[in-house]
Amino acid sequence: MQTLNYEGILINNGDTKKVKDALVIEAALQININKEPYTVVMRTPGDDFELIRGLLYAEDIYKEKNTITFEIQEKRENGFSIINATIPKKLLGKGFLNKRTLLSVSSCGICGKQKLEDIAVKGSKLKNHFNFDFQKIEDLFSEMKANQDTFGLSGGSHAAALFNKNYKLLAIKEDIGRHNAVDKVIGDLLLNNTLKNANCMLVSGRVSYEIISKAFIAKIPYVIAVSACSSLAVDFAKEFGICLIGFSRGKKATLYS
Repeated sequence: MQTLNYEGILINNGDTKKVKDALVIEAALQININKEPYTVVMRTPGDDFELIRGLLYAEDIYKEKNTITFEIQEKRENGFSIINATIPKKLLGKGFLNKRTLLSVSSCGICGKQKLEDIAVKGSKLKNHFNFDFQKIEDLFSEMKANQDTFGLSGGSHAAALFNKNYKLLAIKEDIGRHNAVDKVIGDLLLNNTLKNANCMLVSGRVSYEIISKAFIAKIPYVIAVSACSSLAVDFAKEFGICLIGFSRGKKATLYS
């Protein structure tokens, strides 16, 4: 369940009436690594294993192909949960060795970063020789929207979707947080060992630098957003070799890199 019904009063041209609205759930998830608390993420319950897998990948904590063992340690009725990820210590990456206390709210892309150097992402520029058909963008967004069940009920969730080179939908995930939705959809393909097939990522909101960095780490060469792109997102996209498109609405779109 990703929504809950809440009562409200609808005001329309001076008239009022009671209504019941479906609101997207926002609840805390505590992520433990080897029984020790690592971070607390504000997210929409559901696909928690995928969220954790994608987050650990993006934070350079665990990038191996081996399966991670997840254990639900606590699950409350309000959606608050504690999940432990068991990872051999020798396989923990630099992100864990340099670990800091994190508190990630659903709207924040850099919560927990302590220094300017923490936003740097290293790696070779993506080499992409695929000739993307920009006429496909409208159809891709239509397919993503058709699978946004939580948004259809609440109007309050973000989505991220991954497509392959044949424009086939590989996965779509929703969450109250844009970054969480991206972590979930990447984590889904990581758990299925199919991330190498991802060629294009669609996001339902704006694009910040961290969404571009997550795409770069996952080696996804195309990022297309329905809304705006930040200046740093464009700078990073150019540096990383990512084709970044914003304001994709109907037959219009803006190509930034």
